[in-house]
Amino acid sequence: MNDLRLAVLIDADNVPYSHIKEMLEEISKNGTPTIKRIYADWTKPTVSGWKNVLLENAITPIQQYSYTTGKNSSDSALIIDAMDILYSEKVDGFCIVSSDSDFTRLATRLRETGMKVIGIGEKKTPLPFITACDKFIYLEILRAKPEPSREAKQVKVKPESSPLNKVDNALIKLLTESVADLADESGWTFLGELGSFILKKKADFDPRNYGFSKLLSLIRSTGKFVIDERESGNKNIRHIYVKVK
Repeated sequence: MNDLRLAVLIDADNVPYSHIKEMLEEISKNGTPTIKRIYADWTKPTVSGWKNVLLENAITPIQQYSYTTGKNSSDSALIIDAMDILYSEKVDGFCIVSSDSDFTRLATRLRETGMKVIGIGEKKTPLPFITACDKFIYLEILRAKPEPSREAKQVKVKPESSPLNKVDNALIKLLTESVADLADESGWTFLGELGSFILKKKADFDPRNYGFSKLLSLIRSTGKFVIDERESGNKNIRHIYVKVK
């Protein structure tokens, strides 16, 4: 996945400029940002905070004047650029950074052509845009990175950071059904496949939303699964399997 060439398109009107470093680090986990552009009416004082971080992060600002009061002028420029980039065949996927549902159709259109689409935005982002992406990451979880778990062997694991969401019955149902869907004849599911499978069902799924840095810690915290760590032939690597109790 890290070989994906990504076009990163940022809507400056709908995301804050704070923690841009963490955001770009997160994008780099999913691919290589080969194009980085940010859209705004740079004559407006409301986006002045972005100007200080663009140069040091090699992000190209695109000017879009506001012709209509109350309407986000960046939308059309970003969408037109996205389609131009799509047909240039220079990238394998897109990262759209915005909390605006106006990009829902764009995300859908890009996926229809086989592009990988990652969305990044605040928790307030409308559901249609979230579900239109292959994967959606909340900015809030990038601001408070959890510490590595020291309670990995405890039956009940506490969150490692302040969670955005609660571990509730809906989450447990999603986990148990997904484990059952992937299980072999003996009921075991390989953890390495589980996270990607859940993302296909719920684009904004991320253990960090619940205060955990890893999927295993989240699963362990529910107390609903049996966990088996198996030898892989490499003493430094273990294959982890889970099964519903």
